[in-house]
Amino acid sequence: MNRLLSGLDALAEWTGRAVSWLTLAMVVATVAVVVLRYAAGVGLIWLQESVNWMHALVFMLGAAYTLKADEHVRVDVFYRRMSERGRAIVDLAGTLLFLLPLCAFLIVESWPWVAASWRVAERSREAGGLPMLYLLKSLIPLMAALLALQGIAGGLRAWLRLRAAGRV
Repeated sequence: MNRLLSGLDALAEWTGRAVSWLTLAMVVATVAVVVLRYAAGVGLIWLQESVNWMHALVFMLGAAYTLKADEHVRVDVFYRRMSERGRAIVDLAGTLLFLLPLCAFLIVESWPWVAASWRVAERSREAGGLPMLYLLKSLIPLMAALLALQGIAGGLRAWLRLRAAGRV
């Protein structure tokens, strides 16, 4: 079990750290867009779109890392005052009742949309925009799958905490 949990954590850690470098690239690209636009009068649609693509990569591929690091948004008013057992119950219930169903919904509902994009080799609507828009759209089910895997790891940890306390 520990090997599985370590592997799932390593995957989230790797993707999160890898895409974190894109934040620096986003800043550089944004500065380039502004300088080119206002100092040189040149507008590069592909460069502007690349900033949006990088933002999507950071957000979507960083979601599992954020969950792993316990840095996601949580209404902490009651949670922080709960016992370890109470927090484990909330974590497990949240994973089973909310996170995993949401991930399944995202995969099921986005799949036909992504498949249609692949079928037509969708590209940017803008002249001079980026090709292969279908790759960007593919991040939606990929994000959901990575988030589900990390959610499973968190749910298993919560279950193990409950089991260790002799409550399961």
